[in-house]
Amino acid sequence: NEEIDYAEAHNVPLKVSRETSYSKDKNLWHLSHEGLDLEDPASEPLYDKPGFLEMGVSPAMAPDAPTYVTIDFEKGWPVALNGEKMKASAMIAKLNEIGGKNGIGILDIVENRLVGMKSRGVYETPGGAILYTAHDLLESITLDKETSHFKAIAAQKYADLVYNGQWFTPLREALDAFVDSTQATVTGDVKVKLYKGNVTPASITSPYTLYDEQTASFGEDDDYNQADAAGFINLFGLSIKERAKLSKNWNK
Repeated sequence: NEEIDYAEAHNVPLKVSRETSYSKDKNLWHLSHEGLDLEDPASEPLYDKPGFLEMGVSPAMAPDAPTYVTIDFEKGWPVALNGEKMKASAMIAKLNEIGGKNGIGILDIVENRLVGMKSRGVYETPGGAILYTAHDLLESITLDKETSHFKAIAAQKYADLVYNGQWFTPLREALDAFVDSTQATVTGDVKVKLYKGNVTPASITSPYTLYDEQTASFGEDDDYNQADAAGFINLFGLSIKERAKLSKNWNK
């Protein structure tokens, strides 16, 4: 408030008021809001308060009709939006505009800072939310189970390195090599529906898909014999069964 007092005393025009003078950081990827009423985790953010949200509107104020967007990926990189080739930076800017109008990417989170202190903030990242969801959907049909599960673990570590300012480290470079390897087949098109803060899948296609409709079917097919399940279940659960049997003789 001292800065606002000074500005008012010297007739300096401000874009914020005392009620919206949050601590904000903004770049192409996001806008963060911290301080004031957000410091109390029991306080609901007043998204529709004039001067709060800058990159879009709240889900409640978004249009009643959905918006569809299609993103093309090549080896994990977004290369086209609705059929138009463009650089990633231009695509993020465009998705920020489209997503913002639909109330996409508003996050209210409590984060753990480097020293362990907890801090609450509201983040706006409409373009980031759309890209993240679309890329994740494409990976769901192009990555095998084990790679997909381990990538989630590696992603958390990667995020920690970036957050903690450890970008220029051998581990980050090694994780980059892992990610590059996983993205070799992450090529395809993803269509998503944007509606009142939600990003939901509409279509996923890839020349490298691992999804086989015939094998995945609940009906009869040539690849999957339903009778095989009984033997698998018996073998897979054998260790659990043995532990339960032997534990009856343990000293309680």
